[in-house]
Amino acid sequence: MCGIIALEYKYQGKLPDKDNYLCTTKYSLPFHGEWTVVNGGVIQEYSHSWEIPTQRYAYDFIILNKAGKSFDGKESNPGSFYCYGQNILAPADGVVIEVGDGNPDSKITADRKAICSGRDIRGNYIVIQHSKNEYSLLAHLKPNSIIVSVGQHVMRGERIAQCGNSGNSSEPHLHFHLQAGTSFYSSPGLPIEFNNISVNPTPNYELFDDRKVISEIINTYPPYITRGHSVSNL
Repeated sequence: MCGIIALEYKYQGKLPDKDNYLCTTKYSLPFHGEWTVVNGGVIQEYSHSWEIPTQRYAYDFIILNKAGKSFDGKESNPGSFYCYGQNILAPADGVVIEVGDGNPDSKITADRKAICSGRDIRGNYIVIQHSKNEYSLLAHLKPNSIIVSVGQHVMRGERIAQCGNSGNSSEPHLHFHLQAGTSFYSSPGLPIEFNNISVNPTPNYELFDDRKVISEIINTYPPYITRGHSVSNL
């Protein structure tokens, strides 16, 4: 709460948005293959967490099959989910400035209530500085899968960890966002422009998520992706 108040004071209600901010770095998706955006966008209705400035433009990614399911097997087992254990990649060149590890995967419930089994809502995470005021956060990573350390230079597309279910998570997924400073609590989120990617409406998305997907929004890429998009690097 203190971080949100500080942000509002510092920016005087003029936080970065799609109309006043342009990324200084072009970003790749931080994974191989096709994933689906299940949370995130650049307007309030589609936002991951509009009232939390750091996560305002965050994205949650999972893998869905053609029937709109995210898993095959025992639902309580993280390994049953298609995205679990998939390699997570650096979205652009940069320097690792923070790593959080040692958190277990959180329990998966039938009603998909988010449960945090560790000490940090991000679970296991990595923060990478890409330019003076652009830092990426990759969160909910698989326990003991992080293979980079603070101070390490990473290259776009370099493997850095694996997708998991640690932290405040309802099922295995990747949380990804950009922020304008080092702090998760007091840095404003930034709208993300991805470079050289494929974007399409997700077939049978409504079988996974009953929230409304507005056709006018889903068809506005480029430059921003949004909930209901299937995305992959070209």
